[in-house]
Order: sequence, then structure tokens, then C-alpha cells
Amino acid sequence: MTSDDPAPLGPAPDLGPPPGAALTAFDLPLARLHLGDPLRWLAAGWRDFRRCPGLGLFYGGCFVAMGGLLMLVFRHAPAYTLALSAGFLLVGPFLCTGLYHASRALERGERPSLAASLWAWRERPGSMALFGGALLILEMLWGRAALIVFALSFDGMPDFKGSLLALLDPQNLGFITAYVGVGSVFAGLIYAVSAVSIPLLLDRPADAITAALVSLRLVLTQTGVMLAWATLIVVLVVLAMLPSFLGLLVVGPVLGHASWHAYRSAVGAPGTAGG
Repeated sequence: MTSDDPAPLGPAPDLGPPPGAALTAFDLPLARLHLGDPLRWLAAGWRDFRRCPGLGLFYGGCFVAMGGLLMLVFRHAPAYTLALSAGFLLVGPFLCTGLYHASRALERGERPSLAASLWAWRERPGSMALFGGALLILEMLWGRAALIVFALSFDGMPDFKGSLLALLDPQNLGFITAYVGVGSVFAGLIYAVSAVSIPLLLDRPADAITAALVSLRLVLTQTGVMLAWATLIVVLVVLAMLPSFLGLLVVGPVLGHASWHAYRSAVGAPGTAGG
């Protein structure tokens, strides 16, 4: 073959989408994760919290206030409180957007700003709003399903006089099983589509559907690690809620920072090899 002959045709290299182009759910490769990664993410989240404690405590205070508000409502309408508690899975990730913004700033060697973190959602307002709307619908369905379980289990809305222990009485085993079953379905679905969605929306030119699909791909292909991460989140949040939600003052922001590192570990750059 002479120098004037055309080069042999072959598959073009995967360079990813052009700069500025919207990503699709399959443009972003997923890294191969390991069972020890959730603890590494948690340690990274703790380091970020220590580097900007004032910002973290502000968001932690918001989590504590949410918990206090739920307990205030619980004293008057426990059934509605349990339904509304699902809102933590809706409000929590969006409240953590500011923490993701702070972790990204630290990653870039910049100084995090509380004011900038509060307006982080403005970087992708349309996608954030659409994703939030989808989660709101799921949360409303979950709340409605919880109220139906209450009504069917107790022949109407019971009056527990503010006592959670009365709700968890062994005589109410049928209710507990049904409530946990229904809650697990909705919680699992919300977690699957939002595990890394909001950090991705903040960090990449992706739309809400793409972000949800990438998160779903991650959970379905790295199920063991992502279940371990979800379990760690649940255990820490439950323990933080025991002393009147005060533990969320630190646990909330640490988990928010850690979720950013989970996203950064799991989702690669376009055109890179993935696991």
C-alpha cells in the first residue's frame, strides 16, 4: 500500500458526545465497584465535612429541623406523619445538592461557599425541576399507599395518642408487614433512580431521564455494592434519629458529601472504559 492509498476503514474510536452536547444514558460508563467502597465514600464524606464544618452544620441543622417538625405532627396525626416521612427521600437528596456542590468545590481545590451551595440547583434548573417532579409523584403515591394500609389494617385511622410503641405492638404484625412491604417497594424504586442522579445532574449536561437511567443501570449492574451503600445509609440515619434527630446534625451532611464521592467513583467520563 502506497502513501497515497486510503487508510483501511475501521471502527471509529468512542470519543463520547461532542462538547456541550447532551449525554445519553449509555454515554457514561460505570466503574467496577467493590464491597469496601461504601466505607471509603463515608470516610471521604467525613473528610469533606471536617474541611467545611460550618456549611455542613447548616445543612445538618435543616435535617434536624425536618425531623423535629415530623415529630410535632406525629403527636397529633401519627398516620400522616409516617406517610410524610417518605418525604425525607424526596427533600433529602435535593437538600444535599448544596453538599454535592461543596464537595465538588473541594475536589477542584476551591473554597466552598454556603451562598453558592444554596443556589447550586440553578446550574440545571429545568432538569432538577423535572426530576424533582417525578420524585414528588412517587412520594405522593407512597404516602397514599401508606394511608391505605393504615385504613385497611385498622378499619380507619387509629389514634395512637402519640405513641410509636403502640403502633409497633406485636398485635399489629399484619400492619407492620404490609407497611414495610409497601414502603420497601417505593423506597427501592426511589433509591434506584436517585442514587447518583442529582450529583450527575449537577456535574454533567444530562437531562432528568438520562440521570435516572444511569442511576438505575448502576443499581442493577452493581447491585451488591449499592445495596451495601443503601444499608449503610439506612443504619446511620436510623441511629442518628434516635436522640431526637440530633445525630442528623453530623450524619446528614457526612452522608451528603459521601454520596458525591459515590457518584464520582461509580460514573466515568464519556469515552472512557467502564466496568
